[in-house]
Amino acid sequence: MQTGWKISARSAPAAMAPVIIGAFYQSPCPTVTMSQNNSDPLSPARDASVPPVSSAGIGSPGVVPAAPIAPVPAIAATPTQKIFEEAMTEIGKIFVGQEELVTVSLVALFSGGHVLIEGVPGLGKTLFVRTLGRVLGCQFGRIQFTADLMPSDITGAPILDLKTQDFRFRAGPVFTQFLLADEINRSPAKTHAALLEIMQEYRVTIDGVSHPVPRPFLVMATQNPIESEGTYSLPEAQLDRFMFKAIVSYPGEAEEARILDLHSRQVDLGAILKEEVKQVTNAETILQMIKANSEVRIEPKLLAYINRIVRSTRAWPTFHMGASPRAGLAIVQGARTLAAFRGRNYAVPDDVVEIAIPALRHRVVMSAEAEVEGLLVDSELRTLLRGIEVPRL
Repeated sequence: MQTGWKISARSAPAAMAPVIIGAFYQSPCPTVTMSQNNSDPLSPARDASVPPVSSAGIGSPGVVPAAPIAPVPAIAATPTQKIFEEAMTEIGKIFVGQEELVTVSLVALFSGGHVLIEGVPGLGKTLFVRTLGRVLGCQFGRIQFTADLMPSDITGAPILDLKTQDFRFRAGPVFTQFLLADEINRSPAKTHAALLEIMQEYRVTIDGVSHPVPRPFLVMATQNPIESEGTYSLPEAQLDRFMFKAIVSYPGEAEEARILDLHSRQVDLGAILKEEVKQVTNAETILQMIKANSEVRIEPKLLAYINRIVRSTRAWPTFHMGASPRAGLAIVQGARTLAAFRGRNYAVPDDVVEIAIPALRHRVVMSAEAEVEGLLVDSELRTLLRGIEVPRL
């Protein structure tokens, strides 16, 4: 049975009726108008309203140029993405390198967390916190922790007002927005404990009266991994309060050369921050963005992926102790903020992988055998992440 049409080689009907064979329907062929010059019926027809195209090329007489392709409009950056990019640019004018430290600190700030910084002295940690406060329009404070530092030296204490003959509370240096707790492991445990309530509940309680600290509130505590004499190791309960742990290493050759060029002149740093670095946001805007970042979408598959990562640390053979559920919360919140920094309203597995190691490295404890073998926490975490299947969203 013939299922098509047989068309003559020299002629074709102007229109053909559809052919229905059983339940099969075949639409008619489109009408083809023949003859360009009416002398050859096989030459394709040309619309008389379109000028002929010359073989001489575009620009020759009688040639119709092709319509220009409209440029694709650029996607406008979101307010959070714009502030993040501007902050990175302004910080880079003064603070050179250490991208992990800068990114992790901004993610912690816009997620309502805190950062533990580990590195040898002289790498510019104080300079970074001071620059960060200037760029984001927040107050900056610094406390040098020592062995004789008392909790009241941090929080403040009631003092006697001779005029009123009554006690009034005098706030301590912790009442700021960006607090650098320098060499936190040099103070005793009771001073560490005084910082716990402030980090978790954003308030100081003296004589039964609570005094809230200004928001946003970010604690960046530093500790020296080299010197252990006269130090007090932070307990796991306090380490868990820090959202991330950033490792500050020595700069590269080009970065160190730029540091020597920028900071070898005897110039007042305050004047440089005021004249060369601009403020890109303020405290009120940061609080609004912290609330907005919590609305970034996390798919159930991504939550299950984060859950598998955290639970795998508890069964990893080289870990004596795995991560707590607070680690999973830190990864979720950090992935949301990182997605907002990238201009997205949804998180992807890349956000989780990028933020997982800073969120886990201080929450897991290596076994004695692994320490003897010289294994590193970051290397073990990378191996763990490679062994977990990444979901397709």
